[in-house]
Amino acid sequence: MLSKILVPIDESASSDWAFDMALAMAKPLQAELLLVHVLEAFAYDSPKQPFVLVENFSKDVESSAQKEYEQEWQQFEDRYGTLLKQKRAEAEAAGVKATHLQVQGDPGQKIREVARTHNVDLIVAGNRDRTNHSSVSNYLVRHAPCSVTVVHPKAHYSSITQTDIAEAVAV
Repeated sequence: MLSKILVPIDESASSDWAFDMALAMAKPLQAELLLVHVLEAFAYDSPKQPFVLVENFSKDVESSAQKEYEQEWQQFEDRYGTLLKQKRAEAEAAGVKATHLQVQGDPGQKIREVARTHNVDLIVAGNRDRTNHSSVSNYLVRHAPCSVTVVHPKAHYSSITQTDIAEAVAV
């Protein structure tokens, strides 16, 4: 039986679809959701580590740039922390127990590690593009310590009902 479902959370539509699917699955099973966001230093929206050219180097410039980076990184963490709290509140409002966790590193590897250390039974992950073989969801399908459900674009789920999900879970 599924008692703990991990959902990777970010600001993408595919993450929202995965969350919706996991929530719909968790409710009839009385399973707990573990909502996880991975802070990735090389993500397109993450703050970039400052660098100073050697010819312009001074301790003041380096210190100022580092402080600015640290403030931007804190805002980055806070933005996703707020998103995790919102999703957790949404799950709890639907009657589903939820916890959240924010970690830093490579998304696929960190999600796999969290799934293992938290005894997760299922990962429900979104997928933006079925052709990207280096995606996080593809990595999880190949390396996760538990089953993985990959949720594809919402257009495919526009007519899905609670009964459909209940029947799929029962199989």
